[in-house]
This record gives sequence, C-alpha cells and structure tokens, in this order.
Amino acid sequence: MFACLALEDGRVFTGTGFGAEGVTTGELVFNTSMTGYQEILTDPSYYRQIVTMTVSHVGNTGVNQQDLESDRIWVSGFVVRALSPVVSSWREQGALADWLKEQGISGITGVATRALVRHIRSMGVMRAAIACGEGAQDTAALVELARTSPDMSGANLVDSVTTREPYNWARHSDPQWYRGEQLDVRGPLIVAWDFGIKRNILRMMADRGMRVTVVPAQTSADDVLAMNPDGVFLSNGPGDPAAVDYAIHNTRELVGKAPLFGICLGHQILALALGGKTEKMHFGHRGGNQPVRNLLTGVVEISAHNHGFAVSEDSELGGAEVTHINLNDNSIEGIRDTERSVFSVQYHPEAAPGPHDSLYLFDEFVKQVHNSATGPGRSRGR
Repeated sequence: MFACLALEDGRVFTGTGFGAEGVTTGELVFNTSMTGYQEILTDPSYYRQIVTMTVSHVGNTGVNQQDLESDRIWVSGFVVRALSPVVSSWREQGALADWLKEQGISGITGVATRALVRHIRSMGVMRAAIACGEGAQDTAALVELARTSPDMSGANLVDSVTTREPYNWARHSDPQWYRGEQLDVRGPLIVAWDFGIKRNILRMMADRGMRVTVVPAQTSADDVLAMNPDGVFLSNGPGDPAAVDYAIHNTRELVGKAPLFGICLGHQILALALGGKTEKMHFGHRGGNQPVRNLLTGVVEISAHNHGFAVSEDSELGGAEVTHINLNDNSIEGIRDTERSVFSVQYHPEAAPGPHDSLYLFDEFVKQVHNSATGPGRSRGR
C-alpha cells in the first residue's frame, strides 16, 4: 500500500503504509526512545500528533495488554524507518500493524527518518498529513491539507482526553520491572486531576501506599477540597498549557491549601498558576535519554520526556525556585515552593518507557504529604 507523508512546508516523504488506510493530520514530532513504542502510542500527551521514531526497527516485540498507558492509541499517525516483519516476544499478544488497523491509526514505513528528523530539528515541529492508500498520490493536496490543519499553539486538548467520571486506582506496578516494596496500607488520599494521565504514574503512587482518586480535568478546586485530600496531583497531558485556563485557575485556588505535585503539563499549569509563562519549543523533548541536573543535589538524571512547551526562563514564579534544568538547552525542568508545599517537574519520573533515575520524586511527594500541615485531610487526623 503506497503511503505519503506531506509537511506544511512542502517537503514530502513516501513509503509503504501499514495499519489503517485513510488520511490523517497532526503535528509532526520525533521520539528518540530505543524501546517502548506501545507506551508512546497510548500516552494521551501525544493526542493530535504524528510521531516519528528515530530507532530504525520498530514492531519486533509486538503488542500486549500489560504495556498500555491508557485504553487506546492517541497518536494521529506513526512513522518508522523499518517495520519489523517478525514479531518475537514471550509477552507478545499481537502485531503492531494489526493493532493500529484495529484502532484506525495510519502508519508509514520505509521513510528516511534520519533525513526527516534532521529536517524537524532544523525547521521545527510542523503540521503534516499522512495518506495511506487512496489519496496518497496527490501530494499537492496533502501539503495543502497539512497547511490548513489545526495548530498546536492555543489548543486546549485536555477536554478530549480526560476521564468523564471519577474513578479510584489501586493497581501496583509489575514487581519484575520495578524494585522496592509495594505498600497496601491505608495511606494518604491523593486526588489526581486527569489532564491526560498515564497509568504508570498511578502505579507509582499506588506502590507507595497512596490511595488515588482520579477526577475529570474540569473538576473545580472546591470540589477537590471537598474530598479532603492529603495531596493533589496535576497530571501530564496534550496541547498548549496556557489554553487550559480553568486548570490554571483551579490550581491557583489550591496553592497553599493542599500539597501539590505536577508532572509535564501539570508542571506547566502549576508554573502558570504561580504567575509564570510558557512558550512553544522549537522541536521539544521527546525520548528516554534527556540529561537533567537536580540543582538541589547536583546529581544528573537521565530522564524520559514528552513535551513541546516549556516554562519560560524569565518567568516570575511567585517565590518558587527552579530545582532542575535540562543540560542540553538549559530549559527549566523543575520548580518548588517549600513554604506552600508545591513542586513539579517537566519530565516524566514514571518513565514508561525510559530510565528509572527519577522515581525518587514519588517518594518526595509521599514525604511532602506526610510532613505538610496544609492538607485538609491531615487536619482531620487521617
């Protein structure tokens, strides 16, 4: 099946289609992870994006039900250098191409991904269109479709990925992948705002004895406080953080009233709530090999990332301090305000996929919750 990837600047790449036939658009980005394509595909933070993998061979381990980070594929399209013709893994429950087809997602293989990634690094992320099968030959129409597709800047995509109803989470991680004791004690109650949350974040909190209730993104601050949480979590998610105005407002209402921990989009929303600014990055950070320096300890963590926006370096953060920076471009990767018991990181300590250098941040959240006197749940002696 002939396939075409057309960029809004007129650049065109051709290849062979796999997955679903059809035409789709999205923001074209790349991910440098060597493994974990299934977790990447099901991460809601990739909603309305076409993801290019820099690793040359993809699909050799197939897919399974254990590695899902949500209940569906969220990417708009998938671009690889070579789709493996063989699936071989003791955990495999199906082939990547079949799974994409079942979920209506188009992929393209045989693309010169090195040239494509160099182009994105030079020109920046941009809108693109993928056509598999019918329509793939009309490159001029595809370029025009890419140019007229929605832009990521100013886009509130959280409403499209958040849960519709609250739910409780108590499932642990698989002990063969994560070290440490898994606690089943009746621990602190954490209310997690779902801006596009990954399941491994929930597993990491459950492993540490936290009782987690996940709520829709538009749940008000008053409704969160009415649940008497010991701590509140701000999740990852897609789109432009500045466009999620209700989340910024609700977070601002909670600062100083409950311990807060944010990851990725949650980090950006916290920074905006504290008075900071965010900006669109040239091509973002996506992968499992980003070096981040912890300014509090001096330790360098190799970390997992997935973001196209960042907190501006000239942000006024209302007294909060910068705790982590990216060693590739010096962008802000973490902030905290100990007086008001809030902290956040831009990267993904839960990884999935990626290294486990930053798992300690979940332990820090536990300590913050237990040590804080501001949590309404703790004031009731829970």
